[in-house]
Amino acid sequence: MTELTCLGVVLSDRGSKYAVTGARVTSRADVDAVLAQLKTEKAYAKATHNTWAAQLPTGALKADDGETGAGMVILRMMQRAGLEDHVVIVTRWYGGKKLGGDRFRRVQDATRAYLDHLETGP
Repeated sequence: MTELTCLGVVLSDRGSKYAVTGARVTSRADVDAVLAQLKTEKAYAKATHNTWAAQLPTGALKADDGETGAGMVILRMMQRAGLEDHVVIVTRWYGGKKLGGDRFRRVQDATRAYLDHLETGP
């Protein structure tokens, strides 16, 4: 089983909470296994969105999970950072207020927290 790096809730904005998780992956099957593993935790299974992007040896994959455009935000940040063979999942629990364009900034903030964690270590 792939080891997840789960930073938990890294920020909140107007009631919405954001968490970030990542893992090393080399195939779509690995990505699916990581998502399934994450969703064994009830809170993540019930989250409003589990948006993700992955850089695999065969190319890039992404999924918005209802948060249109968020997967591409994660993917672009991963590409800029040169992060390969990895999946990054940004989880959002909707807090009752629409964030408009700020939702992309929060996805960026969560992804940045994960990338920073990788650079500095636990």
